[in-house]
Amino acid sequence: MNLPLQALDADLFARAQALLDDEWLAKDAELAPVLPVVLARGVGQDWHKAGTFRHHLVGVARSLALWQQPRDVRLLGLLHSVYGNAFVDLVKFDASTERVRLQQMIGQEAEELVYLFCTASRREFVQKILAGEVQPDGSMPVHTNAGQPITLSPYVVAAFTIVSMADTIEQWFSWQDDIYSRFPATNDHRPQAVHWMASLWPGPMRPSGRMLHQIAQLGLALQHPALHGLLPMPPVFAGCTQSLSASDDAAAASLYWSVIQQQQPLVDLDVATGVLEQAVRCNPWVGEPQMLLAQLYLSAGRHADAARAADSALAAFCAW
Repeated sequence: MNLPLQALDADLFARAQALLDDEWLAKDAELAPVLPVVLARGVGQDWHKAGTFRHHLVGVARSLALWQQPRDVRLLGLLHSVYGNAFVDLVKFDASTERVRLQQMIGQEAEELVYLFCTASRREFVQKILAGEVQPDGSMPVHTNAGQPITLSPYVVAAFTIVSMADTIEQWFSWQDDIYSRFPATNDHRPQAVHWMASLWPGPMRPSGRMLHQIAQLGLALQHPALHGLLPMPPVFAGCTQSLSASDDAAAASLYWSVIQQQQPLVDLDVATGVLEQAVRCNPWVGEPQMLLAQLYLSAGRHADAARAADSALAAFCAW
């Protein structure tokens, strides 16, 4: 079995186990006091992509806690859309009247981070990160959603990059591939309404065929000399040191999904096993294909191979 399998990090595993508890947030002394205020604004009832808005906000904060981010970045994850943004009209705090209230609750620096994340053009930010357009000192000039020029400090660039990684992986699947086609690129010849009309939620819920490639590119941007070391490095993609090509991302998702949909014969396991092995070779950074592969190995009596694939899958799950 010549596969790029990963070793399980015991410390990462222990952190991940604690965060699987449904009540993990209540045990976080820095985030727990904020949650009741946010819940009172109805986030548990609002729909958001693949679940409720509460589910999404807590999920992003969970990844950031796993990645050992500081308080202000974890708070940004928990509150990253509460002033609304260009993609989601779920305004929970009115930026024209309630910024002081949020500042009193979480502190001025943390609130400023939330406000900037909601009001800066995230499309432009991601485009510039992917294009390598970070200034030598780590700063980045962008525009607000209203078109006003601003400059993000190196710390803010690093924080926004990490939160964007966590935000994307928590919610993105094939439905977003359709409605936000080619994000962050713009398509002025095809109105956004066309994407929504051509997509039925939630669709087949297959994995995205392109966004893991983009998340890997965001992670690599953190290796910029002026950004490296400003914040703890997320453990995904070998500490954000490895890339994932767009073609490998697409191929791995397609191969994995063909087995999930039982388009490969399962009476004789060699075909489905070979397809999943190729999926892992294309993308060794996610756990689902490896865990499914472990199941097929076990069914075939390949116990040692099953154990190695399951350990590697667990390592990948823990990193996210």
